[in-house]
Amino acid sequence: MPANLALIIATFLWGSSFIALKYSIDVYDPAFVIFFRMLTTLVVCLFLWPWVKKFNYQKGDWKFLLSMSLAEPCLYFLFEGHAMQYTSASQAGILVSCFPLIVAVFAYIMLKERLTKTIMAGFGFCIIGGIALTLLSPESEHAPNPTLGNALEFLAILCAAYYAVSVKHLSTRYSPLSLIALQGLTGTVFFAPFLFFIELPSQYDEKAVLSILYLGTFVTLGAYGMYNYAISKVSVLTAAAFSNLIPVFTLMLSASILGEFLSFEQWLSVIVIFVGVMISQKYKAVDNDKSSNNQITTDSTK
Repeated sequence: MPANLALIIATFLWGSSFIALKYSIDVYDPAFVIFFRMLTTLVVCLFLWPWVKKFNYQKGDWKFLLSMSLAEPCLYFLFEGHAMQYTSASQAGILVSCFPLIVAVFAYIMLKERLTKTIMAGFGFCIIGGIALTLLSPESEHAPNPTLGNALEFLAILCAAYYAVSVKHLSTRYSPLSLIALQGLTGTVFFAPFLFFIELPSQYDEKAVLSILYLGTFVTLGAYGMYNYAISKVSVLTAAAFSNLIPVFTLMLSASILGEFLSFEQWLSVIVIFVGVMISQKYKAVDNDKSSNNQITTDSTK
């Protein structure tokens, strides 16, 4: 499968995850939802064990494997699960637009990939747009406390960015399913103790349960599987750029399924975020032009 197609499928599934998460968290506690989401992923991975066990462990990888798993699913789902109690699915999806720029920063720190002034400028626009979106977002039925919710969602995005760069580092030695199975295991163990501190549900809600099963299979297994496969084929920045499609899918699905909408001021904030993303992507074309010119100069001197 082409890496680009895998990334499109992954971003669509991630975009839909905000809807499913909103459905389930409106009925059940976030800790309950996330625990059974990760347990579902773990159970499915056990059925796929012949493919899961394919990996080539190297000394020192435990640091990346542990920190990757702590970042996502543990802290990521903890932040995002509570964020969806306070903000709308559409606002959370829009904040994901900052993801490629945050990945660029982590890639510079961890993988020594080039971080240009253009990327930093785009990063600044996304931060400004995200802050504006938060401040201009009124309380509503879908977003009772958007300031807190959007702040928690941004922390979740930081964790996701670290996860993305870690996966790129590990993708040459571990299969996508191996990394997902590790997520399922660590997520299940991490969130299990939370069940002792919440009131377990006494009612069965079919739509919420189906949403949890959808999150644990199609989203965690499908989206992460597609993304982990794609990132083994392309650069981490290229893969991260596709996350710009997540808010598009989220807005479309939120409007058609949840009936959510954004105000005029919020749309202006969205535009600022997308301007930042577009600015950050221009550095690729500039770098490619410079590389081509350098190659021509080198060839002409031979």
